[in-house]
Amino acid sequence: MKKMTLCLFLLSYAFSHSQNEIKKHYAFDANYFYGTIMEHSPNLAHLITGHPTGVILSLNQKTYGLEAWERRYNYPDFGYSFTYQDMKNQFLGETYALYAHFNFYFLKRNLMFRIGQGLAYNTNPYHPDDNFINNAFGSSVMSSTYLMANYHRQNIYKGFGLQAGVSLIHYSNADMTSPNNSANTFTFNLGLNYLLEHENIPEFIPKDPKEKNYTEPVHYNFALRSGINTTGIIGSKQYPFLTLTAFADKVINKKSTLQAGTEFFLSKAMEEFIYYQSVAFPSGKTGGDEDAKRVGVFVGHQLTFNKLSLITQVGFYAYYPYDDYVERIYNRLGLRRKISENWWASATVRSHAANAEAVEFTLGYRL
Repeated sequence: MKKMTLCLFLLSYAFSHSQNEIKKHYAFDANYFYGTIMEHSPNLAHLITGHPTGVILSLNQKTYGLEAWERRYNYPDFGYSFTYQDMKNQFLGETYALYAHFNFYFLKRNLMFRIGQGLAYNTNPYHPDDNFINNAFGSSVMSSTYLMANYHRQNIYKGFGLQAGVSLIHYSNADMTSPNNSANTFTFNLGLNYLLEHENIPEFIPKDPKEKNYTEPVHYNFALRSGINTTGIIGSKQYPFLTLTAFADKVINKKSTLQAGTEFFLSKAMEEFIYYQSVAFPSGKTGGDEDAKRVGVFVGHQLTFNKLSLITQVGFYAYYPYDDYVERIYNRLGLRRKISENWWASATVRSHAANAEAVEFTLGYRL
């Protein structure tokens, strides 16, 4: 769930809708939260000294089924959020973040689930002299993801409504700088919402019960992934990486596409990690001439909204001669944007359990 400039794709998605001349309807909501930092690693225990508090402010554009994908997903909202969080620890400081988000509704629209992705700013990141205690945040600017599940009632009285529930806020720089132990805050939130123009709310356009099943034959994709990351060692420089990917996909309906493929990894950071281990621990098992290349196989799922898709993949390094760098099983999470009939781009995070290795920016071609 971590991660990064995926918000650019949500922003571009929202911008494309802004070109539509059809009248838009908006709602605001404001939440106060109180929570705790989750100890997902023993390396963070010394930083958990209080209960973080903060606010989440959001602007939501409502949908009423003008496009088919809105009806398929039960008329979701999309919009923007701002969060402020006091980490309640002098070494962690405070964070401010901006997100693009989606709201999805269930149980007769009384349950709202939100996923937001964006960028955060931390006021007191790691510094080798001034703040070496903070091994969670290696940089001021980080990626952030937040999830929210609320009991949600709108327009109870003159446009005002109530909401309450839980949220999970994640901060990480996805190993673009070190240290990067990251932080996850679990919170309870309570808030108000306000529906603009509540006197003139349009009716939902009904779903088409006769919408035909949709499938496509198998398509083949070729992609080039790249970016920068570190060795994971404090003080490490940033190094480029390159991943060559080939996979097949099968569209099984308007929402879901299944994927399976293979990829070849070239990582300068892994090469430097092997060299560091051989020099720093000359009596260890790393000799320095180990092969840093990897070959992975993966399966995945693509959840399509319109031109935007959510990508989830799980892979295994079938060729991995030096296995002390990261775990052998990896996962990928991110957003993909359709550029044209054949070209697409994505921003994803490749992780190993809770350990993010890299933010990947991808250009792909679909036959």
